[in-house]
Amino acid sequence: QVQLVESGGGLVQAGGSLRLSCAASGRTGSVYAMGWFRQAPGKERGFVAAISWSGGRTSYADSVKGRFTISRDNAKNTMYLQMNSLKPEDTAVYYCAQRGGTSLYTASREYAYWGQGTQVTVSS
Repeated sequence: QVQLVESGGGLVQAGGSLRLSCAASGRTGSVYAMGWFRQAPGKERGFVAAISWSGGRTSYADSVKGRFTISRDNAKNTMYLQMNSLKPEDTAVYYCAQRGGTSLYTASREYAYWGQGTQVTVSS
């Protein structure tokens, strides 16, 4: 089993920045892709970004391209999401997720393990 724990959420003004972290523990020895998703009140969970095992491949939702950066440090079993130029519409619970394979997917059903989420609130 794999355990994922997000941190770094909070309240920030529009235009501000936050850095989310996702710490993985458990059976983390295999090669796998990871991703970030978010869910706003009354909306479905949606894709934000994904990253390959090496970090050499990334994928972003159009709504966050140019503002968010996904990265990972495999030595620390930690993934990050740097969020800049935040907008009120970025307000959501952010979840990190891990796949059982190496391909990047945007569909949440492709991810086997999930964290409990961290709240990000952007005020206008």
